[in-house]
Amino acid sequence: MAIVVRMLVQRTLLLIPLLLGVSLLVFIVMRFSDSKPEYAYFQGANPTQEQIRAFQEQNGLLDPLPVRYARFVGDLVRGDMGTSVLTKAPVRDSVLTALPLTLQLTLYGVLIAVVLSLLLGVTAALFRDRWPDQAIRLVSLFGVAAPAFWLALLMIQYLAVDLGWFPTGGYINPADGVGGWLRSLTLPAFALSLPVAAYLTRVIRTSMVEELDRDYVRTAIGSGLPPIAVVGRNVLRNALITPLTVLGLRVGYLLGGAVVIETIFALPGMGQLMINGVRNGDPAVVQGVVLTIATGFVVLNLVIDILYLLVNPRLRSAS
Repeated sequence: MAIVVRMLVQRTLLLIPLLLGVSLLVFIVMRFSDSKPEYAYFQGANPTQEQIRAFQEQNGLLDPLPVRYARFVGDLVRGDMGTSVLTKAPVRDSVLTALPLTLQLTLYGVLIAVVLSLLLGVTAALFRDRWPDQAIRLVSLFGVAAPAFWLALLMIQYLAVDLGWFPTGGYINPADGVGGWLRSLTLPAFALSLPVAAYLTRVIRTSMVEELDRDYVRTAIGSGLPPIAVVGRNVLRNALITPLTVLGLRVGYLLGGAVVIETIFALPGMGQLMINGVRNGDPAVVQGVVLTIATGFVVLNLVIDILYLLVNPRLRSAS
């Protein structure tokens, strides 16, 4: 337990320079993009140069970049992500409203990806080089190659429009009915998770095959232990070490892919918020969403690292 706590403290301290680097990158990109808050503020009007300059002076847009970045980081430390120049509402409030839906979609996608990849990967390894293995490898190859947005469009056409099993878009709050909530998120979650599930299936299958070929497996089965017990207690646990690392990297894909999927399914999450910010030229909203997603990616990878430590006894003993 002490090792886990020490690793948690070390990784948490490493988050500080990492998040500072992310904030610096976002700050620089937004400052040199075409999204200028002074023009978004006067959108639909024809401001004079004096009005634009007055807005810039009032909001510190004429200060040197290092001063503006220091002020930006100071505001972030206080939990202030800025104010939307269009709605005049704090960006933090908009993010807190949209973030729960994106987290629901991402976690639902992770659950689907883990369940499918475990089921298919283990089955392919146990039936190695036979028809179930070949069929699963073919399907997983297709899943890796298929982009999430294309799968989303296919699902909308066949499962929502033609068969009517799911809604074509929109979001139902779980307070209004758990069944409706699940139906509104199932298609987006499947479209988001299938490429990740396909990739994880291949990784799990490879790890399982390597583990099944080890001497201790043959010894355990030869001594009379049931093969199911050997696979469940030893092989599967040891084989999941590498897929856990891959899953941590793919969680970032799920968070980033949620932006596109939410737009396709008209879900009012972080993706819609960022798209609206880009469309309206509202840089405070865009940088708030990007920073939140980047922070979520880093924190989720920290969780995966802790799980990796708990699963891998050799790493615990080395620590």
